[in-house]
Amino acid sequence: MSNKKDFRPYVPTLEYPRVAAFQGRDAYQHGDAGLANPVPQELLFKPWDQLYAEPFKGITTDSNVIGGLYQLQSQGLDNTPLVKAAQDLISALSKDNQKKLRYPINAKEWRRWNNTEMYVYRYGLRLEEISQADTQLILTLIERCLSQEGFKQMRDVMKVNHFLGELTGNTKVLGEWSYNFTLFGEPSVNEPWGWQIMGHHLALNCLIIKNQMSLTPTFMGAEPNHIDEGPNKGVTLFEDEENKGLNFLRSLTPQQQSKAIIYHSNFGGDLPPQRRHKADQLHLGGAMQDNRVIPYEGIAGTELTQIQQSQILELIELFVKPMPQGPKKFRMEDISAHIQETYFSWIGGQSEEDTFYYRIQSPVIMIEFDHHSGVFLTNEKPARFHIHTLVRSPNGGDYGMDLLKLHYARDHDHALAPGVKGQSIDHHHRHPHDHGHSND
Repeated sequence: MSNKKDFRPYVPTLEYPRVAAFQGRDAYQHGDAGLANPVPQELLFKPWDQLYAEPFKGITTDSNVIGGLYQLQSQGLDNTPLVKAAQDLISALSKDNQKKLRYPINAKEWRRWNNTEMYVYRYGLRLEEISQADTQLILTLIERCLSQEGFKQMRDVMKVNHFLGELTGNTKVLGEWSYNFTLFGEPSVNEPWGWQIMGHHLALNCLIIKNQMSLTPTFMGAEPNHIDEGPNKGVTLFEDEENKGLNFLRSLTPQQQSKAIIYHSNFGGDLPPQRRHKADQLHLGGAMQDNRVIPYEGIAGTELTQIQQSQILELIELFVKPMPQGPKKFRMEDISAHIQETYFSWIGGQSEEDTFYYRIQSPVIMIEFDHHSGVFLTNEKPARFHIHTLVRSPNGGDYGMDLLKLHYARDHDHALAPGVKGQSIDHHHRHPHDHGHSND
């Protein structure tokens, strides 16, 4: 294994400040400690609360939402086994756990996902707190909704999280089952319903309307991105996304590269200090950034050859692979239709040793790949073994919001279900710690 991937020199001692701070804590204690810390309060809690309070609009390039991008259509998804898996889960749960699990389809909690290890958004069922049988029913539901590749990737993220917990001496905070699962709406072959799983380095938001699916925002990450010992030895994440992104940049001509490369350093150098966020680092579309204005950067699809356009579509497909076959096919066709207005931008170097960030952005998809500095590992600069990936649907497509609007306009007497625009509706279960942050 090459040095660029070797995380072992950066495994902390238990005296390393960030690791020492959470020794002996459980997830609740760790979350409460985070809430009491004035640094994340200013860096994240307060800004996140302000962003969460905004009505949902969607990511745009100039604050104007482009309409008509998403439509209700048959995508060949067989919803029946998905509905059955959801109903099996509900019927197996205690009344109390059913109450914790279930939220209305238009509940604002969709937008509370985050990738922090700090357990501060306490809704849904926490997998480590329920029976193995109930956890298996949740996994069965998720597995039926995703492709085999996508389900494996999700499970590998969870396994790596446990491995990080072992490396840092606290699997109560960083565990394989340190994740919350929430069900939205009434599972039905005719009406909208969906689910969310979220926790450290993982957030999937799945909405299903009849035989159609939306699966954004999605966040998957890993620190480190491979397991080198123990029962899960050999698990490796995001190598294709890393290598094919780098290969695509290298395939560009020098003139094309001069347009694609925004900054030549992803840490220091020519990178403006304000471009790097202390928690999100170079990501722009992270937790709570549902309405962020993100202008296009880099090289446009119109400036790529047909072969290069095909190559960037192959790269995009790596990030769409969690979707099942039918919805994935339609998603890729939709993305292909906007290839001319698809932008590729790069920050960082392009040698085998360099770390980097890249973004692919069009009216219907935004993908971000970022090498990160250490949070629990001790590397102060970004490293090839700490990776974050994000996928969003700009212009109102996240959480299937645009599809929900169209559904209620077409199949119901009113144009919108209450709350679909992002207004909160009262739910039967509120939590005292409905605040949070991401420092990872």
